[in-house]
Amino acid sequence: MDTSDDAGVLRSKRNATRYQILVQIAERQPAVSQQEIADVIGITSQAVSDYLRDLIEHGCVRKHGRGRYEITKEGVDWLISQTDELRDFVRHVSEDVIGQVEIETAFATTAIDEGQTVSLSMRDGVLRATPGETANATAVAVTDAEKGRDVGVTDFEGVLDYEVGRVTAISVPRVQDGGSTVVDCATVSDCAEAHDLLVTSGTEALAVVESTDHEPDVRFGTPLAVQEAATKGLDVLLLAVANELSTHTDELRERNISYEVVDAAE
Repeated sequence: MDTSDDAGVLRSKRNATRYQILVQIAERQPAVSQQEIADVIGITSQAVSDYLRDLIEHGCVRKHGRGRYEITKEGVDWLISQTDELRDFVRHVSEDVIGQVEIETAFATTAIDEGQTVSLSMRDGVLRATPGETANATAVAVTDAEKGRDVGVTDFEGVLDYEVGRVTAISVPRVQDGGSTVVDCATVSDCAEAHDLLVTSGTEALAVVESTDHEPDVRFGTPLAVQEAATKGLDVLLLAVANELSTHTDELRERNISYEVVDAAE
């Protein structure tokens, strides 16, 4: 396939049509009716003819005479690559999107009965459910729950009103470059006071925090943990060893989470 047009079938209408035509050829070969393909995928017979000519030129289809076509190894390889992308997308939708939309878990602020309408709020990074319709976002409980227990909720309505948190990152040199001894602990303490969560990643980072009056809330701060806390509305102070910091910031950028890097060198 033309490498200048390598967008997947989810991002290119042209490639989506190519994909459908190749599937039809694979199912019908060697006797392939352009009109039957056109009827199945909803385009004109002339459009199918134009696509077939393009697929032949790019080595994805081989023609053996009038109305006789065969998908090539290159065409099969391209179909497989696009099918893998579609499979990953479907898995994401079914597990990460629909799965979360169907039933979410909340913290019951008081006793809740199954079937009861609850108001939703986000506080201290935790989704909380309270009986009644007093908030902008509501749901329906699918389980019973005592106060302080987890409760399943579904049938969401409205918008959950809260702000995504921000991340402040401090780079801590590796031990061979001075480690915790070259970090200004006073700067770290001041930053910690202004954040909800103090996270360390690496032994040198932990040593910095141990030199202050603070205790880390998370000692093994993975990028996923930091992202999750920020998306739940918590402001995070992250101390990471220098060679690990870029992994965190790359992930934060990818997730569109606001962050800044603070220089805490002495």
